Amino acid sequence: NYYELGFEEVLPVSGEHSLGLSDLLDSITKDFNEIIEEEKPDDRIKFCLIGRPNVGKSSLVNALLNEEKVIVSPIAGTTRDAIDTEFTYNKKKYVAIDTAGIRKSGKIFERIEKYSVLRSMKAIERSDVCLLVINAEEGIIEHDKHIASYALEEGKPIVIVVNKWDTVNDKNDIAAFTKLVRAEFKFLSYAKVTFVSALTKKRIFTIMPEIDKAYENSHREIKTSVLNEVIRDAVMMKAPPSYKGKRLKISFAQQTGTVPPKFTLFVNSNKLIHFSYERYLENKLRENFDFEGTPIKLEYKNKND
Repeated sequence: NYYELGFEEVLPVSGEHSLGLSDLLDSITKDFNEIIEEEKPDDRIKFCLIGRPNVGKSSLVNALLNEEKVIVSPIAGTTRDAIDTEFTYNKKKYVAIDTAGIRKSGKIFERIEKYSVLRSMKAIERSDVCLLVINAEEGIIEHDKHIASYALEEGKPIVIVVNKWDTVNDKNDIAAFTKLVRAEFKFLSYAKVTFVSALTKKRIFTIMPEIDKAYENSHREIKTSVLNEVIRDAVMMKAPPSYKGKRLKISFAQQTGTVPPKFTLFVNSNKLIHFSYERYLENKLRENFDFEGTPIKLEYKNKND
């Protein structure tokens, strides 16, 4: 009966039971030409804005672009999805990713908001730099630290942006607020802090140079000879503490990765590493090389392994 309609080929299928679908797809695609697309290098710097709801992330994007690109509202939770916006600044291409505000997990009730938070997490993964936006009017709360930890876990460079600085009574008291940020975000001591107002566009020009610097520092590579010289000097200035009569010995060091910069130290026993000495070595690396804005990772490998 079906062939009477004049069609050369009739394919019996069942959508409910998934029967005959492979034959159908083969028939659809049999005359397709294979298209091989060459992957073009993406030289755009992608940065996302993360923070609690209503800290001014969308307003900051509009201020950076100097146009009303994304919707802004005083109602928290207006941004539901991660919004990518490409733009050019000083002849360089960037992608600004505006994300939904991240609430505490116990305060997320709507299903759509759960997906919004997941999209924000995904935005962090695909970003080169993360801007942690803090509301100067409300101050720093514990949840700000949790949000910062998401970027830290992904090894992303971070710039701390204190927004709504126009609402602060003493706008010249940047030093005191910076001291507060350093006290609250001790695990981000390397992150640059910048103070802006998206509403008045005051000091908005300070953001882009910090994004560039954090990006460049996360890609920084150190010569092996120079690295070993710094590590040797650090050990001579302060010897590792002994543990059960044994002392850590570092025989060699080399950089084994970037984004974030990763360094592998070959030692006599990685069980002799103490967190305080690890922090000391990291501080010495930061004193000698410009890693402002980016985390660095130290790994220890037994020499005889």
